[in-house]
This record gives sequence, C-alpha cells and structure tokens, in this order.
Amino acid sequence: MICELEHKDLNKFKTTNILPQTPFWGHLKKNQGFLPKGFELTISKDLLVSGTNTLEKIGEDILVLIKYIDQNTCFAYVPYGPKLEPTFENQGVFLEQLSESIKPKLPKNCIFIRYDLTWKNQWAVEKDYFDSRGNWIGPPSTKIQEYRVNFNTEHWNLKKSIEDSLPKNTFFLDLTLNEQDLLYNMRYNTRYNVRNANKKGIRVREYGVDCIGDWYKLYVDTATRHNMPVQSQDYFSSILQNQNNSKKGVNIKMLMADIDGEFLSSMFLVLSKQRGTYLYGASTSYKNNLMASYALQWESIKLAKRLGCTEYDMFGSAPNLNRSHPLHGVHIYKKGFGGNLYHRMGCWDYPYNKKVYDLYRLEEMKNMQN
Repeated sequence: MICELEHKDLNKFKTTNILPQTPFWGHLKKNQGFLPKGFELTISKDLLVSGTNTLEKIGEDILVLIKYIDQNTCFAYVPYGPKLEPTFENQGVFLEQLSESIKPKLPKNCIFIRYDLTWKNQWAVEKDYFDSRGNWIGPPSTKIQEYRVNFNTEHWNLKKSIEDSLPKNTFFLDLTLNEQDLLYNMRYNTRYNVRNANKKGIRVREYGVDCIGDWYKLYVDTATRHNMPVQSQDYFSSILQNQNNSKKGVNIKMLMADIDGEFLSSMFLVLSKQRGTYLYGASTSYKNNLMASYALQWESIKLAKRLGCTEYDMFGSAPNLNRSHPLHGVHIYKKGFGGNLYHRMGCWDYPYNKKVYDLYRLEEMKNMQN
C-alpha cells in the first residue's frame, strides 16, 4: 500500500464537481480565519479496493484547512475530502494511512485532522436502517460506527466527530434529463407552485455585487426567522468577488426573484465543473402566497443545466421525514423538486494528541448543549 503527499499550489488544482475541494473554497475560507494548504495525494489502488494490483497508482488534489484554536494549538480540516472513495471495508485503513502520511506536513501543534466525508454512508445501504415506510432512520450509535470504520486499522484511532460541519444529507437532481422530465419528476404541489409563481409575474434575474445589500436584507430576515447564526455582508460580497476562480471550473451566480421591483427571494448558485450547488438561500416572510422561492429554484436548475452541469446539489436537508427535525420544512421543500436523497458519512477525526483532543471534544459537546 502506498500513500504519498506533496505540497501543491491551490491555483494548480484540477477542476472538480466537489465545491469545497476547489481553490475558490480555499480562498473563501481564508477570509474566515482558516489557513488553506494544497496537496497532491498519490495512493496505490489496493488502498481503495482490497486485492487489486498494488503497482497501479491513483492521484488527486486535496485541500486542507488549518484552524488555530489558540496561539499554541490548531487542527486540520478536510472539507468534503478526500474525493477518492474506498470500498466500505477499506475506508478506515485509507483514512489511517492518509492521516499518518500527512501528519509531518501539518503544524507540529496540530492536535487532530478532521475529514468531512462525502462518501456514501455505510448504513444507508442496509435495510435494517430504514423504517416500514422506506425512511432512513440514521446510522447506529457512535460506538458501533467507530467499531466498523476502525476494523482492519492498525491503531483504531478514528473517532466520529461530535457534530458535522457541511451538510450530511442532500438531494441530487439529474440534469441530464430534459426540462419536461425534470418538471414531471417534481411533486404535484411543487410543479403547481412553480407555474403559479410565473403566472403571477415573478421574475428571476442575475445580479452583481452592487445588489448585495438587497440580498443581505433577505438573508438577515431568513436567519432571524430560523434562529440561525448570521454571516457578515462582507462575507457574501467576497463570494461574488472571487469570480477569478471561474478559470478553475467555478462560477458564482447571485439570483434574485422579484415582483414589480420588490425582491422576495434570492440564492447563490455556484457552478463547479459539472455540478450546480444551491449554496445559500434567503427569502422574505412577506407575500409567501406568490411562491417566489419555487420560481427561483426552478430557474436556477434550468440555468445550471444550460451551463453544462449534469447534476444539481440542493446542499442540505433533514435525513428523513421526521417532523421534529429542525430541517423538516427545508426537506419537504427540496424533496418536492424530485431529486434523490443522498446520505454522507459526515465528519470523522484522527487525533494526533489524544489528551488535548479529548479536552477539545468536551468543549464541542458543551457548545452543542448550550
């Protein structure tokens, strides 16, 4: 088994569908206090699939974000990476070897590395984890998850993170379908709302950074209604101002829906190689009967398709139809557009300094309870 890493300039990364593994994401997170580092990872194929030819090698780019907890302590975070996906039985071995290989290239005071895995959740393919109506009930206890993932590893050191950072559950739409089929795949109510919004005069257009104030008003309204933490207006301005990364397969569109010049709904559509991602959405609680968000989403889907995307990521939902989940309403809205629900493995940690890591983990638990 071979697992090697070399430093690589972020701007020389290959294009990818996975937005958080792009130079754009690295630059964006740098503005939030992370230190982005680029690497080129080379592994032997048997690290992905047992029993394959060890002479065959595979390479990929990997973005790692360094975050300092204080002056003396930091951790490493891999957003939606690594992109290479092993078979279930090889996942732990792969992460263990990657973690040990990358350790010398991280700051000496790095206490752990966290992987935010896009890999398909191992328990989302087992019938025992679905209820009688076909709803996924979620993975088993942390102890059981860790036992399976660490199986065949040398150190049994992988830990399920206290919480997940990027969305763990999402809906994907197949944009290789024609528009009529995409409409047909929608739930009846969603399709009706899209058409009704258009009949009532909702217009959807693209805007630039000069309208970021209009976006931000809708965003603050939405965040306040849902008791969400609020990003600064400068943060969203920086997203639009990072257009120079379009050469690396990333393109950003701020779309807004209005009626008679009054903005009712808005979103950031980010195109990364052949995937469109509904990154941020915002709306007013005013004039809900006009269904502006439905017209906005449909125009965004069509735009992504016209610009060459083959898939559309709704970027976050509840894992199932449980009404008590805080994202239940979001889940119903996104499910209505007819995509397939996908469950990711989420965040996993590999501690380098177990004593300090355990203390940090306790702080994370306390913050979740507050």
